Parts: sequence; C-alpha cells; structure tokens
Amino acid sequence: MTSFPRASGILLHPTSLPGRYGIGDMGEWAFRFVDWLAAHDQTIWQVLPLNPTGYGDSPYQALSAFAGSPLLISLDKLVEAGWLESADLADVPDFPADRVDYGWVSVYHDEKLTLAHSRFKEKATAEQKDEIEAWCIQTASR
Repeated sequence: MTSFPRASGILLHPTSLPGRYGIGDMGEWAFRFVDWLAAHDQTIWQVLPLNPTGYGDSPYQALSAFAGSPLLISLDKLVEAGWLESADLADVPDFPADRVDYGWVSVYHDEKLTLAHSRFKEKATAEQKDEIEAWCIQTASR
C-alpha cells in the first residue's frame, strides 16, 4: 500500500473571492488567497468546475465541459497587460455586494472582454499574435 503524505487545503470557488466587477476572478485576490494558503501551510486549493455556467448559474450545469468561464478573466490584469485602460473600467456598475448577479455581470464582462480583444487585434505585435496562435494550437491538440 502506497502512503501519501498528509495535506490540507480549502474548497473555494474563485467567484467567491472579492471582486470589484461583480464577481471574484483569477486576479489580485486569487493571488492573495494562494499566498494566504501558503502562509498557513495549506497545500491544496480545491475549486468547483471553472466552466461557463448554464441555466441557474450552477458550476455543475456548465455550457461546455471544455471551455473556461470568461467571467474568471481578471479585467485588472488586462489593464496591466495594456489591452484595457483604467478609464475603460471607470463605469463599474453598483453590483450587489452579497451575491453575484450573473446576468448583469456577464453583460459588463462581455463588453470589456470584447474591447480588450479588439485592442489586442489592433495593437498586438506579431510575436504576441504568434504566441497566442501557438497556445491555441497546443490547447486544441490536448
């Protein structure tokens, strides 16, 4: 019998993290959470499915078994990368603090992700576009 070393961790979906855009994402608070886990000798971060949600917004009723939820993309990280500007995020709606309003959040995020994508298409270097293309090919072949 193989024995495994003991480990402990926490189950927390990234959407439960704080987020100024109506939902937690894989941005600053996710990094802070990982740092907190490490500081407290936790070695596992268990998450629920990270797919785009379907009817009822349950992570267990995903629209796709293969896609990742675009709501988890950090808008702040897109600002850091230069695909959004701080001014683009000045119109953050007054999202509820106690729950995620997926309909409202989805519309806002889709608008900002579409803007970031159009900026990427316009301003990305050939090297950046090649890197994305290579990543897409590699991901599709899995």
